[in-house]
Amino acid sequence: MNMLSSLPVVRLKPKANARAIRHGFPWAYDNELVTDRRTKALAVGSLAVLEDDQRQPLGIVAVNPNSKIFCRMLDRNPEAVIDQAWFEQKFAHALAMRERLYDTPFYRLIHAEADGLPGVVVDRFGDTVVVQPNAAWADVLLEPMVAALVAVSGVQNVIKNGSGRARQLEGLDEDSAVIQGAAPDQPVPVMMNGATYMADLTGGQKTGLFFDQRPNHEFAAKLCKDAKVLDVFSHVGGFGLAALAGGATSAMSVDGSAAALELAQAGAEKAGVAGKFTTRKGDAFDVLTALAQEGATFDAVICDPPAFAPSKPALEKGLRAYERVARLAAPLVAEGGYLGLCSCSHAADLTKFRGACVRGIGRAGRQAQLIHTGYAGPDHPLMPQLAESGYLKSLFFRL
Repeated sequence: MNMLSSLPVVRLKPKANARAIRHGFPWAYDNELVTDRRTKALAVGSLAVLEDDQRQPLGIVAVNPNSKIFCRMLDRNPEAVIDQAWFEQKFAHALAMRERLYDTPFYRLIHAEADGLPGVVVDRFGDTVVVQPNAAWADVLLEPMVAALVAVSGVQNVIKNGSGRARQLEGLDEDSAVIQGAAPDQPVPVMMNGATYMADLTGGQKTGLFFDQRPNHEFAAKLCKDAKVLDVFSHVGGFGLAALAGGATSAMSVDGSAAALELAQAGAEKAGVAGKFTTRKGDAFDVLTALAQEGATFDAVICDPPAFAPSKPALEKGLRAYERVARLAAPLVAEGGYLGLCSCSHAADLTKFRGACVRGIGRAGRQAQLIHTGYAGPDHPLMPQLAESGYLKSLFFRL
């Protein structure tokens, strides 16, 4: 079937940057399109052919008239058929790389635009996957997508996680559900860098575990041999458990969530390092301030906060928060010790984030060498045309 005859057409305005889209940029914004009544009436999550102002087709897009990102590019071939076979091809392509990189099936299988499925995140935990359909089209086509995912990967259980800011921006519900099989009745143990993490796939944050920090955990673990370590915003034990696996003498995890700290404690017990592991619940800024008043020092302090700058309007406030983290953490680092500072805010690029960290360290009266800059692991590929896909930055300083 020729899709060109059956799909509606959306057209770019003459001043819109069609060249960027031809060169791989995956979105067209609402203000770049000729929006007539027919375009505005397109169903949320439906498919259309995107044309430039000369009526040359650019490819098949998913549309959402309620979102600033009106079009998301699905296929550069305007005659492609977006069905289960199409999804199977995408999943097979993504899976081939992950199987080459990882010995065990614990990784991010689909990283949205960078893996050719805009807005879709799939994290794999053995025979269970957690899917975040963060764009409207993925909700509409969830059935063939899940069928393809099961056919290609052989997983037994598929959980849909509907939480998160991205779905709100798309005007979608926040419902989570088991789509196939069953949800695990207890946290799933995940081995990374010699540490064991307990992932809560149904009640935890995002999909239950952050795979993106894996290479940064590995680097930090090298710095933390025979060290006393403080891990702030630790979630389920991220850097602290990795440090203990790398030979740290002790690690303290600080987080605002009691549930996350319980999972971190369970991970320490599973790995046989519970005797060297402590937790402290509380607001990170308050705990950092209190530790300074107590005169505590550590050989390594690592802070991995949530996205303080999730969007451009939040950037300045977010950068001030990152500076404050650095200013409060730096005094806790022993002379010659190490400070790791992370950001998962795509709005704060590396230069701005680094500047905020360096200002904070300076305001704390410390001198620093930047020894390593880390990014997300290769299961979180970066789409070169889309800066937002390279969101994670980890800076390691020696003070």
